Amino acid sequence: MADGPDGPLGSDTMEATPAFDAPSRTHEPDSLVDALEHETTDVGQISIGQRLTQPRTILSIIVPLGIIAFFLYLNRERLAAVPQLILQANPALVLLAAAVFYMGFPLRGHRWQRLLRETGFIINLRNSTEILYISWFVNCVVPAKLGDVYRAYLLKMNSDASLSRTFGTVFIERILDIFAIAILGLAAGFWSFRNGLPEAVRLLFIVGIVVVVVAAIGLFTMRNFGRRILTRLPLPPRVLDLYERFEEGVFGAVGLRHLPILAILTGLIWMTEGLRLYIVVLALGFPDVELGLSGAVFVALIGSLLTAIPLSPAGLGFAQAGVIGVLTVVYGVPLPEATAITILDWVISVLSIIVFGAVVYVVSPMPRGMGRIQQPPAPSKAATPA
Repeated sequence: MADGPDGPLGSDTMEATPAFDAPSRTHEPDSLVDALEHETTDVGQISIGQRLTQPRTILSIIVPLGIIAFFLYLNRERLAAVPQLILQANPALVLLAAAVFYMGFPLRGHRWQRLLRETGFIINLRNSTEILYISWFVNCVVPAKLGDVYRAYLLKMNSDASLSRTFGTVFIERILDIFAIAILGLAAGFWSFRNGLPEAVRLLFIVGIVVVVVAAIGLFTMRNFGRRILTRLPLPPRVLDLYERFEEGVFGAVGLRHLPILAILTGLIWMTEGLRLYIVVLALGFPDVELGLSGAVFVALIGSLLTAIPLSPAGLGFAQAGVIGVLTVVYGVPLPEATAITILDWVISVLSIIVFGAVVYVVSPMPRGMGRIQQPPAPSKAATPA
């Protein structure tokens, strides 16, 4: 659908971009739907500082922190040794865990770069990784997964990319992640519990299988019946146009010949998550904790899945409770050790992004729309001899 006779069409041939071609009002989105509805407006800078001072943002941070504080108070005697356990971690292994985690960002940037290229938009690895990292920073400080919306808006602010097609690439990227989390989680779980599946793990497996099936059915329906369904609804033509470009971003970004490399990249990305947690456990060196690589992958993927809960930034409170619960209930890790593992892993995977991401957000030209991403000139057609 997105391809012309010579391959994917460039963004300059697919549509006009009024946000850059003519003056219009600016708009700051609150959600994916809101952003798509206002695609024709100028994309103004989204003020993260203002978002942080909004009552719902403050509430989404205070409530989880209050629950965490209450949990720590109730278990204060058992958790009194946690700070000392964390301070005894091997610094070299902690740095190695952080390095492995940050290796995932250029991999994610390269994957998004490939997805955008298939829709006709060219971006280099540095720009794609920088925009993606800033969007992760936003997801770590603001709820409702605004970082995913912000990523598309950053690209739009700094180029003539189609906003709806860019959302399509972000959407299909999330679908790839869902498949990877479910498949790798099932494989790691089966190997980790090959001597017998606990009831709680069996339930998680069922949920994972259902998620994969629902996602597959959803993609099949969108690909084959999406436009037909929308044309039967009393919707304005503008909605259909936006949907078409969104669908082009989804399915134009993933071709059969590129699917194997995308699958490999996605698998490597999520293996860095599991390897990070495995190294964290090694760094803490608890003699009574036997998690193994497969167990670390299983726990890390559950934690990553819980960070997607939009009620708090990066699933604050939910992800930590889930990881501690799996470690203690399923793997029998004592509560102090499970809490130390969870906190140290959170410092690497979330707190470091908040710290370094704030620096990148301040120094990067992207949030101010000054990092213009130019497209290469179209190749000139050779003149035919007379």
